[in-house]
Amino acid sequence: MPVFGLEHVTVVVVTHHSAHCLEGLNALLQHCPHVIISDNASNDGTPEQARDLWPQAQVLLHPLNLGFGAANNRALTRVSTPFAFLLNPDCEITAEALLGLMDVAQEMPEAALLAPQLVGPMGQAEVNYRWPNTSWASRGPAADGPACVGFVCGAAMLFRMDRFASVGLFDENFFLYYEDDDLCLRLFKARLPMVVVPSIQALHRSRGSVKGRAPWKSEYVRGFHHAQSKLIFEQKHGTLAQALVQRRRLLWSTGLALPLRALLFSPKRLCRMWGRWMGLMRWTPHVAH
Repeated sequence: MPVFGLEHVTVVVVTHHSAHCLEGLNALLQHCPHVIISDNASNDGTPEQARDLWPQAQVLLHPLNLGFGAANNRALTRVSTPFAFLLNPDCEITAEALLGLMDVAQEMPEAALLAPQLVGPMGQAEVNYRWPNTSWASRGPAADGPACVGFVCGAAMLFRMDRFASVGLFDENFFLYYEDDDLCLRLFKARLPMVVVPSIQALHRSRGSVKGRAPWKSEYVRGFHHAQSKLIFEQKHGTLAQALVQRRRLLWSTGLALPLRALLFSPKRLCRMWGRWMGLMRWTPHVAH
């Protein structure tokens, strides 16, 4: 059986105003012969800095922000290696850790997707895996060894590319948020294993990927698309009636919370809450053709 090395994996990073993250990615990417930076219309010099740091990288320039799933898909269609490692700009992992993840993949050839344990800046473990929320609630202690799960966070995921032929890649109806929930649920339903490896860690600076010229606008966009994607997921994997009930519930709770956010005057949270309200108001059900 061949031993997998870094030449067998393509690292895919979706960027959007992410120049401040690139140095943190260098610990891994400088060692990787196959790198694709899929840039969503950054205006902070991200593509130029990426080319300077990693001459071996393919840098895809999208004229507008395609969203997380769509930008990943554009990169994944160019992957010719057996594995692709999807890494958020706000995640840091060493080459040794990625090789360790690929060693586990070699031991578990049936696994379609593997993920490290995400940890925060203070070393605290994040809950980046669980069972599908549509089936049952996760409970019990954390995994202490490689374990099959029903969902892993999209911040750091190793794809075994040939396992995705039957389920496809990301659903581009999700602009931001829930695209990883949707993909993992499709893998789960297809009985394609997903494995978390707690002994391998990646540092996750949550919500640190974007640092544009308009931070309040970024918070609005987060809130808007989180609300939209939640309802898209609810309709896709539930029913339209369930999505409409969820929308009414979220409109009530958001409407009650908005005045409190205004009184406390937390600009970022207020912008995010206002974005959520507008996302709920402007959501339209998907109509199958």
